[in-house]
Amino acid sequence: MMKKSVHFIGIGGTGLSGIARVLLERGYQVSGSDRQMSPLALDLQTAGARVVIGHFPENIAGADFIIRSSAIPDDHVEVLAARNAGIPVLKRADFLPELLAGKQTIAVAGTHGKTTATAMIAWMLSALAADPSFIVGSVVENLSVNARAGKGSLFVIEADEYDRMFLGIKPEIALVTNVEFDHPDCYPTPEIFHQAFVEFAKGILPNQGKLIACAEDCGSRRLISDVEKVCEIYSYGFSQTDLSRSLDFIGVNLSKNQIGCYSFTMVKDGMQLANVALSIPGRHNALNALGALAVIHELDLPVGKAAEFLHQFRGTSRRFEIQGVVNGVIIVDDYAHHPTEIKTALAAARDRFPDNRIIAVWQPHTYSRILSLWDEFVAAFSDADKVIVTGVYAAREQTPDNFYFEDMVKNIQHPYVNYQESIQDASHFLLNILKPGDVLIVLSAGDANKITQVVLQTLRLKEKTA
Repeated sequence: MMKKSVHFIGIGGTGLSGIARVLLERGYQVSGSDRQMSPLALDLQTAGARVVIGHFPENIAGADFIIRSSAIPDDHVEVLAARNAGIPVLKRADFLPELLAGKQTIAVAGTHGKTTATAMIAWMLSALAADPSFIVGSVVENLSVNARAGKGSLFVIEADEYDRMFLGIKPEIALVTNVEFDHPDCYPTPEIFHQAFVEFAKGILPNQGKLIACAEDCGSRRLISDVEKVCEIYSYGFSQTDLSRSLDFIGVNLSKNQIGCYSFTMVKDGMQLANVALSIPGRHNALNALGALAVIHELDLPVGKAAEFLHQFRGTSRRFEIQGVVNGVIIVDDYAHHPTEIKTALAAARDRFPDNRIIAVWQPHTYSRILSLWDEFVAAFSDADKVIVTGVYAAREQTPDNFYFEDMVKNIQHPYVNYQESIQDASHFLLNILKPGDVLIVLSAGDANKITQVVLQTLRLKEKTA
């Protein structure tokens, strides 16, 4: 039987690269195109995919079907070529039912934390020898990949709400970390955003499906009440305060451990299930761990053993990823691009490095998000000692008329805010102010992670020539 051939438009992004890897490992012939050779695209090329830099009509030749990124418009040259040739063109949501067919699906959704929680579950299941298939929106450090086609019955997938991708998933178990308004380019109002999560939860398999939701988050609590008759529901959290229902999975004795991360005991129905000691910082990651372990429990797998493996979990790329330490300067790359994510990343930095000066670099991501959430952004930097703001990473958007971002930066509620338009300017500025003991954390879902590399390489060169 001939192998199916699939072409990905935008193969190097986090959204498509995971699907491409799973299909490649299943024996599909995989090709793809992108504007540049990203690390994920390079990994796929090394694994056997044909990757082309640049978009051309001839790229789609021989494909049985096309999968395109959400950022690819209808008038894209390869989309038009495929349609003229009668080749089906799909978005991720269209293809997910086929991808997940025959597997017990665990979907992890939420405005924040879904990448880390998905990675935690994928790692624990792998360590427990369940050999899961998985797709994560970032490279899992313990597994060195962002996706895998396992031979086991389970498929763990990050359920991305952007472009309503997660509506293509009908899971047996859904973990929802939180529901907080984002992606105003897709969802004009918070209510429309919330209703997309309701629709996702209603897609949980009837009779046998389960929703596990974080009851500390008001959006998740509202989701629970909206779908309480749809499926079996379990809640989790560290506090019973102001909750309309009792928690099913409770974290007790939450405290910081010797390395500035969190430890707690997991309890259900008054029974202790596991002692958990994390090696990645932040209270938000303790919540992610509690939710991930609740999934393990509902799969009837040994929670105590899973918690031991969770202690070994090192996180994912670009999620509080320590790039290096040079001359006493600690350099951290983080994907935070929403006000809540910025606050939690900086709180984690303060937990992990309580006595260090924290210098935060923020690259704003998309004009629509800035304008919709500006009041929240200006108040998000209290845990930083200095804040450097770069120009906006526009992604798929055009600059609005009469938009003067440098003037807006002056309204950020912090005693020290400095605006540097370009990555080069920001890097140069940082190299003049950094000193031993500083923690540099770059907050960006765009290309400002280049700052960490420039600073790291320059400091290493200075160290060698000193």
